[in-house]
Amino acid sequence: MKLTDILGEEQVIADLQGRGKRAVMEELCRPLVQAHPDLDPASLMEVLVEREKLGSTGIGDGIAIPHGKMKGLSDLLLTFGRSVAGVDFDSLDGKPAHLFFLVVAPDDSAGTHLKALARISRLLKSNAVRQELMEASSAQDIFEVIQSQDEEF
Repeated sequence: MKLTDILGEEQVIADLQGRGKRAVMEELCRPLVQAHPDLDPASLMEVLVEREKLGSTGIGDGIAIPHGKMKGLSDLLLTFGRSVAGVDFDSLDGKPAHLFFLVVAPDDSAGTHLKALARISRLLKSNAVRQELMEASSAQDIFEVIQSQDEEF
């Protein structure tokens, strides 16, 4: 599974405006709700907020991967967002998060969910990739960075 099999350029936000954890998650949900009108935004946020209560998905190195499982979904959903300013996401290293992947999986799909999280982690492990994502000038450029790196794995 490649990330770009489930992430399109229209699900990339080059300049997140939210300044808090909830605001960023709401902003990351918007492209999913636009692409899937039957998706209930309140239920989606509830899934993400409940997962955050278990522990922050801010993993450090400027990365956060808010995620959860949702009943009624048939496919894995993914968005990417970048905050140049950074957002306090209660990250493990105490530093602001800049790069966000939001992952929502069907309730009954443990394998797919974990594969996506592992793939995202591998992609963002590289300092060079994180730097390229931060320096990209548009959503299209960000998508192209992800796409080119997706081919590597």
